[in-house]
Amino acid sequence: MVPKLRPVESRWVEHHGQPMLLLRDPLRLTDQILLLPPTASVVLSLIDGQRDLAAIRAAFQLRTGMTLSLSALEDLVAKLDEALLLETPRYYAARQAALTAFRTAPYRPPALAGETYPADPEELEALLERFIEQAGASAHVGAPVAAWRGVISPHIDYARGWAVYARTWQAASAAVAEAETVVIFGTDHAGSPGSLTPTRQRYATPWGALETDCAAVNALAEALSEERAFAEELHHRYEHSIELALVWLHFWLRRAGRDGSCRIVPILCGSFHPYTQGERCATQEPTFEQAAAALRDATAGRRTLVVAAADLCHVGPEFGDIQPLGPVEKILLKQHDMAVLETICSGDADAFLAPLVEEQDRRRVCGLPPIYMTLRLLGSSRGEVVAYDQCPAGAGNGSVVSIAGVLLR
Repeated sequence: MVPKLRPVESRWVEHHGQPMLLLRDPLRLTDQILLLPPTASVVLSLIDGQRDLAAIRAAFQLRTGMTLSLSALEDLVAKLDEALLLETPRYYAARQAALTAFRTAPYRPPALAGETYPADPEELEALLERFIEQAGASAHVGAPVAAWRGVISPHIDYARGWAVYARTWQAASAAVAEAETVVIFGTDHAGSPGSLTPTRQRYATPWGALETDCAAVNALAEALSEERAFAEELHHRYEHSIELALVWLHFWLRRAGRDGSCRIVPILCGSFHPYTQGERCATQEPTFEQAAAALRDATAGRRTLVVAAADLCHVGPEFGDIQPLGPVEKILLKQHDMAVLETICSGDADAFLAPLVEEQDRRRVCGLPPIYMTLRLLGSSRGEVVAYDQCPAGAGNGSVVSIAGVLLR
């Protein structure tokens, strides 16, 4: 047997006073969670599809100086297989069944309703109205209504990001009311590097399902190839980025009486790690321009709004940094973010990406891919920053996620 570990969610937790490695399936094909001792991390790194059990045991002993019994290894592999964390026929069958169920369902149900926001439509409407009132949001009076073509929105939870959401979408409300098609790029937190993943499935909020522009999705799939475009479609099932922005979009569409006539194009964007680390060059990646060209052609002649559901930096011990952020570090982070937002407002996708590549994205801008694709699709544009905030993350106040709202014309 030559086992191979899938990409999995992992993090260190404390269990009965001891550090343990928590593993979970990012696709949620199963609810199982594994808690493993620290030495298991070494074993997991060796389950790469290149070694049989004997070779894994030998490599483990060479790296750690400890002996791993065959029975213990077999038990671990069996647990990983049961939790669908290995690339096995059992996993592929479960994934295909889940994908079929997703595609044949009447719509994608809101995954976070009842948790991050109310599932009851009246309660949700009252909550967003309260957010708008408390944020002191008012209609933006900058460019004319028809001039706004793009929105940068957060995808953080509402409990922390409510004020930025409220100000951003209030400012964009008139443009939403005019939109016939909304192309929305969201961060795929489990996505493969450079992936662009649309879906033909409708997204629903507690107010009902929004129609998908299947013609635009088909055009994108043709440009990317059907197999490549939908290879990770199942990620749409639980990925939160698009959903959290769409709730606000739907709120304002309903206010304008347009929720039945505006169609959306939901696209998840995978990691930009190879580009920020200098392994590949995004400006020379044909996929991105092919996708943008296909979407431009498919939406030509329609009033189209492009949305990036995108947070900014993730910094502090919660994200792997050694030092917590104090007041001075938070000021410096804001200065960094303002410089990033200035490049976004310039409308130049490559100018936005260049400094993040230069610093190898050390502040972890998780919204980088959807922002980049939004700028590529819009082409020449200019923007205005509507709101900005730094939201606490984890215990204490030493880690933050920065977010912003931007309108582009």
